[in-house]
Amino acid sequence: MKARQHNGSITTYNILPETWNTSSGHIVNFRNAPTEVLEAEGFYDVQNPDGYDPRIHNLTTLSFDSDNSVFVYSKKNKTWTETLAELKANKIASLKSKCNLELSKTDWIIVRDSELGNTTAQSVKDARADLRTLCATKEAEINALTSKANVVTYDLPNFIV
Repeated sequence: MKARQHNGSITTYNILPETWNTSSGHIVNFRNAPTEVLEAEGFYDVQNPDGYDPRIHNLTTLSFDSDNSVFVYSKKNKTWTETLAELKANKIASLKSKCNLELSKTDWIIVRDSELGNTTAQSVKDARADLRTLCATKEAEINALTSKANVVTYDLPNFIV
């Protein structure tokens, strides 16, 4: 993304114009122009601020950083209407849903073996036990979190059973 400041306001461009009129003439294929040409016309890259995480920050004011020749957004911490306990409960519900989905992949083996009186393979039992242990560990980790931002940014595991 590029931005340009003109007459005190900043305009952002997801796609640069195909043509551009300058004081010295008309530039065709402007969107593919070299960086020097774009910057001569006031078009500079747009960057997110350091430490920006869209899960916990909103982008606010866009300003030009003349030291680095880029436009940079400011960030503001998000606020949530849910309580810390509600955010934890939602995160744990998502965790349990993922765990249950993974367990369901081998449920048919357990049911089949139970119905037929077969012994379930130890590898299946171990994988299911490991998954339940992992889920319990992750639930405890979520419950130990002390801020809304930490709960929101807590990444649930990607399961491979």
